[in-house]
Formats: sequence, C-alpha cells, structure tokens
Amino acid sequence: MLSLISALLFINVLLLTPRWLLGGHHLSLWIALEACLIVGLCALLPRSRWHTGVARTSAVVVVILSAVGFWDAVIQLSQARPLNLYLDLVLLRSVHHLLTGIIGIAAATGIMVGGCLAVLCGVWGLARLLCPRNPKRWMTRVLGWTTVTVLCVGLLGGQVPGLTRRMALPAVQTATDQVRHFMRMMNEQERFATELTAVPTTYADVPDLLGSLHDRDVVLAFIESYGVSTLDDPRYAPVIRPRLHEFASRMTKANLHVATGLFVAPIQGGQSWLAHGSLLSGTWLDNQLRYDLLLASERETLIDDFHRAGHRTVAVMPGISRVWPEGARLGYDQVLTKRNIAYAGPPLNWVTMPDQFVWSFFEHTVRTTQTTDAPSHTSPIFAELSLISSHAPWTPILPVLEDWDSIGDGSVFEPWEHAGERPEDLWRDRTRIQEAYAQSVDYALNVMIGYAERYVDDRTLVIVLGDHQPAPLITDDHASRAVPVHVISGDPNLVAPFVAWGFAPGALPHPDQSPRRMDVFRDWFVHAFSRPITQAAPSLSKDPE
Repeated sequence: MLSLISALLFINVLLLTPRWLLGGHHLSLWIALEACLIVGLCALLPRSRWHTGVARTSAVVVVILSAVGFWDAVIQLSQARPLNLYLDLVLLRSVHHLLTGIIGIAAATGIMVGGCLAVLCGVWGLARLLCPRNPKRWMTRVLGWTTVTVLCVGLLGGQVPGLTRRMALPAVQTATDQVRHFMRMMNEQERFATELTAVPTTYADVPDLLGSLHDRDVVLAFIESYGVSTLDDPRYAPVIRPRLHEFASRMTKANLHVATGLFVAPIQGGQSWLAHGSLLSGTWLDNQLRYDLLLASERETLIDDFHRAGHRTVAVMPGISRVWPEGARLGYDQVLTKRNIAYAGPPLNWVTMPDQFVWSFFEHTVRTTQTTDAPSHTSPIFAELSLISSHAPWTPILPVLEDWDSIGDGSVFEPWEHAGERPEDLWRDRTRIQEAYAQSVDYALNVMIGYAERYVDDRTLVIVLGDHQPAPLITDDHASRAVPVHVISGDPNLVAPFVAWGFAPGALPHPDQSPRRMDVFRDWFVHAFSRPITQAAPSLSKDPE
C-alpha cells in the first residue's frame, strides 16, 4: 500500500514538475491523471506476469516522457519555443559544447552522464514501487478504485471546471505534441520547396548586380544576443541607450554617417545560424530542417551575389571550433574559424576570443590581404563576422583597449583569463546574470564603435545587427524577436537607401517603426545597390507576416 502511494506521488511530481517550471497557469495543476491510471491498474490487476509487465512498461514510459517534458521546459525557457525531437536530438552535441564553455568539460560531462543515470535509476525505482511485495489486497483495492474514480472525474468531468481545473494529462500532451511536430516536419520539405519557387533563386540576371558597391568593402557583422530588449527593457536601457547616444556622437566626430532600423529574427536564445541564413538567403529559416533543406538546394545567397559582383567573400567565425562544411556550401572564398584564426590569447569561458581581437584581426589580417592576381591593390571584400563576446555566460567583461595597435595576436588579453566571476557562481543569481548580459552587449557595442571610428571610411559599408534576442531568462516571456540594425559609412550615399527604406538617421530606430523580417533583406539590398545610388531604392509595400 505504502509503495503504491509513493509511486502515485512520484509519478505525479515527475510529470508535473516540467509544467511547474514554466510557471503561469501551470502552477495550478496538482494531479497528473496518468499517475491515477498507472497506479490504479497496478493496484487492481492480479499478481501475474501481466502485472509485472504493466509496471515495468509504465515505468519506462513515464520516466522517458517526463525527461522529454523537462527538456521541453528547458527549450521553452532558453529559446522561447517548444521542443521538437525531430530537430533537437541533433543539437545535443551543441548543447554539450555550450555547457563545456560555461561550466567546464568535467561538469558538463557530469551533467550529461548524471542525466542518463537519473533516467535509469528512475525507471528501476518506479518499477519497484509499482510491484510491492506482499500487498494487503483490500487496502490495495481501495487505493485502486480511488485512483480510478479520480481518473474518471478528470476525464469525464469537463462540464464541472471546478473539479478538473487542477488536473491534466501532461504525459499524453507531451507525446501528442511530439507526434504533431513529427507530422509537420514530414510536410516541411514540400512546403519549403513551394516557398522557394515564390522567390528568385538567383539574381544573376539583375543588371549591374551590386554595381554601386563594386569598389566598396561591405562588412556584415552579427552581435550575439543583441536584441531590441536592450533598448526597451528598463533593466538594460540605462546601460545601452547612453552607449548608443555616444555611438552617434563619436560617428559624427569621425565624419561617419549612421542609420538604424529593426529586423525580426526567426529564433530567440540560440541557433544563430538560422538568423544568418535567413538574412543571407532571403528565405525564412525558423527551424533546423529548413536550414538543412536550404543547404541541400541550389538556391544562391548574398554571398553568391557579391562573388558575382567581383568581391572577395570571407567568413570570420570565431565561435566555430569544429569542421564547418556549411562554409564551403555557402561559397565563401575564405572561411576563418577558431582553428585557423591566429589567436594567442586565452579563451574566456565559452567565448574563444574577444570581439576587439576579432575586429582587429579582420582589419589587419583579412581586409588588407592582397589578391594573388593583383598584388598592387586590395580587392573589394564582402565579409560576414560573427561576434561572440556577448554570448552566455557573460563573464568576464573585458575593458576596451584604447591602443588598438597593441592587440596583435591577442596575447595582450592574458590578464583577463581568470577575471570576473566564475560562471557557476554568476548563474546562481538571475539579477546578476541580467546585469552581466547588459554589460557584455555594452562591451560589444563599444568595441564596434571603436573599430568604426578608426577604420571605416567612405569606401566602406558596415552593417551591424543582432543575431537574435537572448533567452526568456533575460527578456522574460512574450518579448519581441526584433533586433537593432546599424548601418555605418563615410559615404552618405551608401546610407541613404536604408533611410529611404525606413531606417532612422542616427543610432536609435524610429520608436514607431514596424520591424521587417530578416528574409526580406537580400531582395531589397540587391535591387537597392544594383543601380545608381542616387535613385530611390525600391520599397516593400508589404512585408511577410
């Protein structure tokens, strides 16, 4: 009897805890009806092989579905989307890599191994509880019929909300959600192919493709987790808005022109490559399958457009520490990752190298590289930079070095190898996490400003934007997925098309601007800069929903 009551409580807590973690109306749930079903069956079935089989099978199903439920809660809290096993199983390796950067390889491996052991122990322990030794039959039957009665009330008492509002079927809901996601993914390939036919695959036939930029360097830089919440949220705006006002002032003193707008990212909290791919390809990539389908398709991207226009194309990806075949598929002339970026400084937890080094490396090693066929001058460059200092765990926060010439190979950053709070200490306090996040974005912006005032001229167009909003832990639920976009150049004619498109002059967007999705950028950009810049850029009368 006591064993079955323990099993009832254990299953109930196991299945409902993921819902409780999500808060809101889930906190009103007290009873998982699956617990009543399983315990009722085990209490009423006669002792036999059937009884043992039901108990063991139920233990396996409950523990696995509860593990999926916990994973779903983590995904919702970190990326503001539900778990999709069809897509997310392949991300386990990336999760381990992220944990390794935040808390170390030993702790990360311990968490992974500990999770697997917890599942095995949970199955074994629950199976034992559901098969009590020498039960008192009359007490067991009373418990069985009681749980069956509660189950019937929960399933059939929908007309009496007062009886059922605290009851739920969390395991059933978890299973049906994953089946629904699986069925949707089965149709995704056909749906994506249909979408590709609705937009141009290539712009090879556009007259004078990107001709207005034929001798200009174009830099597309993504700042990690730089979302619109840094401008609007009262926890972060007091840090970031003064920096942006300083940004505008410093650009004016440097005779540079700035405009700012907003884009909507397809994701939040992670999977930055989906935002990069959406902007570059002109297709909406809000899940991993669509990204994989894009790579498998023949669709060209902005990289191909610049390559066709005569630019040398380069990707600078300091956060990538493994082989990256996507770079070859996307068609970059040169791909620089952690493996082949000559950085002699220390790693800073997950961050392999600080933003200031990345900007300096780009300017002095990449941008000034001579072409082999024309060594007397540099060819125009299109570069994509992925800046990661504002990536979690947001510690340590480095100062911006005034002497950019001292950066060199990055060994100058050695004093900060063990600076700041340890991630495992910082992440115990949500308020401190949020403060550190704001400081890291402030650092990333300050470094970008310093680069611009030193190295951007009238033959350079720099587009700096956030890749996505940070996790709901930082933004809270229901935050916009918009990210700021800053355009910088010494030539006002390179900034003018953005202003005509709706960007606001200066370092802050219009307060009433409706953000455009990232996937509209490529089409607009190609047409805006494939004709004399003095002509008005084509407007988009209707952006995708």
